Amino acid sequence: MNVLSTSKMGAIGEEMACDFLLSCGHQILDRNWRAGHLELDIVTEAPDGVHFVEVKARTAPTPATIQDQVSTLKQKRISAAAIQYLKKKKLAGQEIFFDIVSVLFDGPQTVVRYIPQAWIPMYV
Repeated sequence: MNVLSTSKMGAIGEEMACDFLLSCGHQILDRNWRAGHLELDIVTEAPDGVHFVEVKARTAPTPATIQDQVSTLKQKRISAAAIQYLKKKKLAGQEIFFDIVSVLFDGPQTVVRYIPQAWIPMYV
């Protein structure tokens, strides 16, 4: 794969993440959903509930673990966006999950990793 711009890599990563989630039985509810300055990359519904999925697309090598790529501050922002989403879409009362999909571009190879329930916020 040629060198990609950050935005192009992010767009390809999100597309690959959606394809992966669909293959796992998720239904895509929204992509790049915004509430003011807050954003959710992907929102899905699966048999177990609603999933708020953060996508991290990177080129290898990457120095941090996937979980370390989503800082505590980022987790708080995603959680705040999730609260707004649930209110706006009237989905209160559903089981919710915060997941990460990592897309690692490593030369000609691309590795997609899914971390369900990557974190559990204490304030949602």
